[in-house]
Amino acid sequence: MVKTNKFAVLAILGALAVNPAVAEDKSAAMVNGISIPQARVDMRVKAAVAQGQADSPELRKAIRDDMINLEVMVQEATKLGLNKNDEVVQQTELAKQSVLVGAFVQDYAKNHPISEDQLKQEYDKLKAKLGDKEYNVRHILVDTEAEAKSIIALLAKKGNKFEKLAEKSKDAGSATQGGSLGWAVPSNFVPPFANAVLNLKKGERTKDPVQTQFGWHVIMVDDIRDLKVPALDELKPQLQQRLQQQSIKKAIDDLRAKAKIE
Repeated sequence: MVKTNKFAVLAILGALAVNPAVAEDKSAAMVNGISIPQARVDMRVKAAVAQGQADSPELRKAIRDDMINLEVMVQEATKLGLNKNDEVVQQTELAKQSVLVGAFVQDYAKNHPISEDQLKQEYDKLKAKLGDKEYNVRHILVDTEAEAKSIIALLAKKGNKFEKLAEKSKDAGSATQGGSLGWAVPSNFVPPFANAVLNLKKGERTKDPVQTQFGWHVIMVDDIRDLKVPALDELKPQLQQRLQQQSIKKAIDDLRAKAKIE
């Protein structure tokens, strides 16, 4: 079945983006003397195909019919003066801005590709940050140092299990799992917690409470194993996306720095 409702937003933005100076003369349809450019229909067909639909006469007819419906409604809305409504004017301007911003981002990414050297440098930084070990960690989080010391004292007594005492933890997510945070690299944790983990061997727990912005922790390392970092080729898409986002953010920051903002 051909889906037409997905195209409404694209049609509106597409209409706003068309530049009369470069628009094709060929018309897909005339509605009360107003032309619907074939180029606009082709643009929406391309978008539909990119979303997984097959380019077919049925799809093209559905898109053409949908655009005729949109044009009829736009003309009626204009006749009613809705195009002069303050809120509509603002929404239209925001839509135009969104189209232009999208075009800017695509153009910037095209003209500022991420190099292989950049990807390799980012990969090496990531490996250094992750380290070569990962830890299977448990913790118990409480409000005060006194509570944490009390738990440490209880753990020193034979028969008291970390998993049972973890039921008192403020961290509801791990409390029901015996305090387990699963396998993680230390850099995933806030510095005081990470430092405590790095100073523990397999089967050890902290002898003193560890304070973070979340409260006071009693930490135990169940196990330690070598960290297997995926190869560069496996991480390339994520690294490229991250570097591209950083590059675009810097470009925006530079533009903002040069702009006169009052």
